[in-house]
Amino acid sequence: MLPQAFSGSLFIVAAPSGAGKSSLVNALLAQEPGIKLSISTTTRQPRPGELDGEHYHFTTAEDFVTRAERGEFLEWAEVHGNYYGTSRLLVEQQMKNGTDILLEIDWQGARQVKKLFPDAAGIFILPPSIEALEERLHKRGTDEPHIITRRLLAAGGEIAHAPEFEYAIINEEFNVALAELQAIVKATRCRFAQQAARNATLFAQLGIHAHQPQS
Repeated sequence: MLPQAFSGSLFIVAAPSGAGKSSLVNALLAQEPGIKLSISTTTRQPRPGELDGEHYHFTTAEDFVTRAERGEFLEWAEVHGNYYGTSRLLVEQQMKNGTDILLEIDWQGARQVKKLFPDAAGIFILPPSIEALEERLHKRGTDEPHIITRRLLAAGGEIAHAPEFEYAIINEEFNVALAELQAIVKATRCRFAQQAARNATLFAQLGIHAHQPQS
């Protein structure tokens, strides 16, 4: 039996607010059509312009709790009175079909996912300094000063969990950080288990039927 049931890879990307995670992820997705961003399920009401199945999978609190109790979510949390979660069933289905899935979540969600997918590639995006992080948050112009202060205070606690991830990218020069993110994707796809699952027929022809430990 081959050591990997899914031919798709799972990537987890986390970062403190302002580190540039979303910009890097969007640039990666634009250049790597084989990767799909996981769409979260939520119980909050759709905002103007949001479409079900495109921005979020919208559902009721009762349905969400029932599915969570059945273990249908890779990770989930309650935020400001609403539930948010990543569907385990949807992720597994897409990975079985050979699609790489990327989860853009926080360290707490990543910890939950790792319990079910220990081989997922965890990537933590770091700022070059706290000063740079503060400058970026101010430049965004989307938050009030007290919100920025709160985000900076939270950043220290989030960064403390970076050692739980396999990879760390310091986002000082965007193009360099993007190249490093792409390199991680390419290396993950070349793992023995991934190659075996993606090329099952070839591996069988070559007589590779199981991972053989070194003597």
